[in-house]
Amino acid sequence: PVKKVAGKGAGAGMLRDIPKMLEITSAVVKAVNIPVTVKTRTGWDADHRIIATLAEQLQDCGIKALTVHGRTRAQMYTGRADWEMIARVKENPRLTIPLIGNGDITTGQEAREAFDRYGVDGVMVGRASIGAPWIFRSMKAAITGEDEPMITDAEKFAILRRQITESIERIDEYRGILHIRRHLAASPLFKGIANFRDTRISMLRASTYDELSAILNQVEEQLSTQEIKRNPTTTQQI
Repeated sequence: PVKKVAGKGAGAGMLRDIPKMLEITSAVVKAVNIPVTVKTRTGWDADHRIIATLAEQLQDCGIKALTVHGRTRAQMYTGRADWEMIARVKENPRLTIPLIGNGDITTGQEAREAFDRYGVDGVMVGRASIGAPWIFRSMKAAITGEDEPMITDAEKFAILRRQITESIERIDEYRGILHIRRHLAASPLFKGIANFRDTRISMLRASTYDELSAILNQVEEQLSTQEIKRNPTTTQQI
């Protein structure tokens, strides 16, 4: 939805030119031998929330699934996602492709409600997973009725380090670090750490695995120290 993309008619900007959007979608479907999916918003603004009609049109183009973010482009990421509108799209008897809902899913309970209350076939999670990929364990447990998994800070740090490694393996060290460091810096794992601003800046400027790993080691040690101070144990000297 950002201006530099939508302003050129790309991204959410295609919601202002539906014929072109459908033409591009049809062309992609015809050009490839793999399933094509679409992710879009409810409309350009509050006066043009066209997703109910658009969903059918996109299905007619041959897409195999549709994801709807429950906001208009004008909303950007403000306000609340309109899940009632997503539900109305799902209730359309003519829509036979899977519908995936997106917007404001931050907890396991919210993910389960998306299925139970709004009837979607899937849920897409965005910002809530940035720096917190372990959130999907909690969501899976809530959806399946399993017990909430206990994930220690040590496990969370291990997952973050795995993210770094996999990002580097997919691309290369420089670009992999460039991609992943902003996700790590935004991790809710670091909330409440005293004077963390300078550490976050260092994390955002790191350019090598060793540099980023050293910062994580430092933060993990700091968190561990704070935890000991919050939960002191009494010892008996014999």
